[in-house]
Amino acid sequence: MRPIVVTEFISLDGVVDSPCDGEYEHAGWTFKDIEFVPEAYAVKGREQEEASALLLGRVTFEEFAPVWPTMDDFATFNAMPKYVVSRTLDDAAVTDIDWADCHVLRSLDEVAKLKEADGGPILVHGSAALVQSLLAAGLVDGFTLLEFPVVLGSGKRLWADGIGRTNLRLRNTETYSNGIRLAEFDVVR
Repeated sequence: MRPIVVTEFISLDGVVDSPCDGEYEHAGWTFKDIEFVPEAYAVKGREQEEASALLLGRVTFEEFAPVWPTMDDFATFNAMPKYVVSRTLDDAAVTDIDWADCHVLRSLDEVAKLKEADGGPILVHGSAALVQSLLAAGLVDGFTLLEFPVVLGSGKRLWADGIGRTNLRLRNTETYSNGIRLAEFDVVR
């Protein structure tokens, strides 16, 4: 069985909205007023080595698809299978783009079947609404959170009201000189 691991840039108040770019009023908050420390991002290289697939919500897919294929830093992510969970996205929207090996899943049942197959971890980037649905369905196995020392006060939050209780076990933590904290959790079942 393949674990589903949610990986997020997150503010102290749980916001995951537009950490690098976007329409959100605080878009790019991960790079504004926070010193860049390369070792804080080393986890992203490790994730690429360990992951076997990406799982994205429709909105995140539409934001990533025009940009990620051109980024050399994401070559391994770009080469692996990518799955978009959407009831509305046209199949041609993922097959007619220049981003290899993209597929549409229409339901959480299809996600569960993907998880049951052999292979390495499936990573979920962004996609707060998808994460909340996956949590509610008991499909998330872990979290990798890069917590930034900033409170944004508004925006899409990872931890929405009504998602239910989820117990986590801390697997690893590191703190960097710029105040970013890495926390890796396993979901306790």
